Amino acid sequence: MDFRLTEEQQLLRRTVREFADVEIRPHVREWDETQHFPVELVPKLAALGLLGIQWPEEYGGAAMSALDYCICIEELARVDPGVALSVAAHNGLSSAHLAMFGTPEQKRLFLAPLARGEKIGAWGLTEASSGSDAAGMKTTATRAGDAWVLNGSKHFTTHGRVGDVMVAMAVTDRSAGPKGISAFVIERGTPGMTPGKKEDKLGMRASDTSEVVFDNCRVPADRMLGAEGQGFVNAMQVLDAGRIGIAALSVGLAQGAYEASLSYAHERTAFGKTIDRFQAIQWKLADNATRIEAARLMTYRAATLKDRGERMTLESAMAKLYASEIAVQAADDCVQIHGGYGFVKDYPAEKFFRDVKLTTIGEGTSEIQRLVIARHLLS
Repeated sequence: MDFRLTEEQQLLRRTVREFADVEIRPHVREWDETQHFPVELVPKLAALGLLGIQWPEEYGGAAMSALDYCICIEELARVDPGVALSVAAHNGLSSAHLAMFGTPEQKRLFLAPLARGEKIGAWGLTEASSGSDAAGMKTTATRAGDAWVLNGSKHFTTHGRVGDVMVAMAVTDRSAGPKGISAFVIERGTPGMTPGKKEDKLGMRASDTSEVVFDNCRVPADRMLGAEGQGFVNAMQVLDAGRIGIAALSVGLAQGAYEASLSYAHERTAFGKTIDRFQAIQWKLADNATRIEAARLMTYRAATLKDRGERMTLESAMAKLYASEIAVQAADDCVQIHGGYGFVKDYPAEKFFRDVKLTTIGEGTSEIQRLVIARHLLS
């Protein structure tokens, strides 16, 4: 297996890296402090094809591969994991659900403007009482003539307040358990769907996370996405691929923390020499560089399987688990290497430290990844 990047992929990495350094880095602290979702950045992301990375050109996408997608998310997360999270959620959840299970008409109406960056996508699965136990959701959809009426709420929804097109799961047949859950496409402004509380988060603060409330929200029958009763099953398939994106985000975050550590160690002096001359610091840097490369290769393997059309549930779970947990270590070491300066906002270390924890929680906690992996090993 050869994971050396092609010339086109190397150019893609340089292009996205330059974009992140020029268009995002100067605003990272401001967006974080004000919890500002950078709507002004959306047209620029769209111009690079970063809001429709993997979708066909006929729907306005850039028609890139899953491996290309990893490169893009990595480079964004290296500078601002919050922006990377928004791009990953837009591409890997709402847009992906439409791309995988939408009818041609649904793709034309909803996927195309998402891929072109004209609209922002949201995806609603998690609820206040059903996180890892997603099948235990309370939101319902009841048939009423030529429509479905939704009641309930979704929590921790990326782009819950700013999203234009939302894919939401709801129970259509309580007696059928997980096979009684269906998916629906709901447009912003639909009567009965309102944004709720905006979460005041520890990290990833430039990415909007909010509650969405459904109160007798009437949705036309043709807005059901996929077959009735298959919404939860399809959501799990979406998450299989989505976890590759979070693994790539974790790799990029770890890379950013490592580079910040390396730069600081080159400059900081103690006892008459720069601290990169001390073995204690050298070993932290060496261990992190090694772990990051291993996580990157695991992520690229999962992406390559996806590109081949092969099942990658096990590999994406392994990549997401390992990459997120080594990213936590990289962020922790970044703070430690910075010492007291790692605890203040003048340096990037503390933001990486705050941002990174979500990677072990979102799109399936580390505990859920271990369950997925164990089930495959023991089946």
